[in-house]
Amino acid sequence: MSLVERSYHHGDLRAQLLSRAAEMVARDGAEAFSLRAVAAELGVSHTAPRHHFGDKQGVFTALATQGYVLLGEALETAAPLGFREVGAAYVQFAVSHPGHFAVMHAPDLVHGQDPGLVATSTRTNRQLVDGVVAVAPGRREEVAVRAAAAWALVHGLATLALSGALAHDHLVGGGGGDLHELVLRATSLLDLTGEAA
Repeated sequence: MSLVERSYHHGDLRAQLLSRAAEMVARDGAEAFSLRAVAAELGVSHTAPRHHFGDKQGVFTALATQGYVLLGEALETAAPLGFREVGAAYVQFAVSHPGHFAVMHAPDLVHGQDPGLVATSTRTNRQLVDGVVAVAPGRREEVAVRAAAAWALVHGLATLALSGALAHDHLVGGGGGDLHELVLRATSLLDLTGEAA
């Protein structure tokens, strides 16, 4: 164990590794990430990440799990303000946590059956479905289609914002102006009360 590793309190190194991994994924992309690189950035031994996470997928699984917790908190805070604000909170989360967002919906990057990941993603996805039900209750199949449509809208806007497309594409009027307002206006166009096909 290196001197730097001994300077971390028990448990702090895991948190530091996860935080730096999120930064690296946001900066360089998930494909460029390696356990050795994150260890080097923190100045710890190359075995330290493996001790805490097992492998690269373990890091991404922990990152995705943490992301679902953070997203769930954001959605819960926004819920009393209405469905449109929940959509805006989803996009704001993605923009504020790009490293987490990059691995949360990438099943090939994570251990998909990890109990923590399954529990947090299920809980957060339930919040999105509950938001749809509050606006447009209906049969299970109808709610599922409406939730998918709402998710596709906000996820698409988040992805476009993260890629820089909204800032450079004239489709939304030369950058779309205020992202929060754009999301609110876009979600208001969803017809969640219509019959599912």
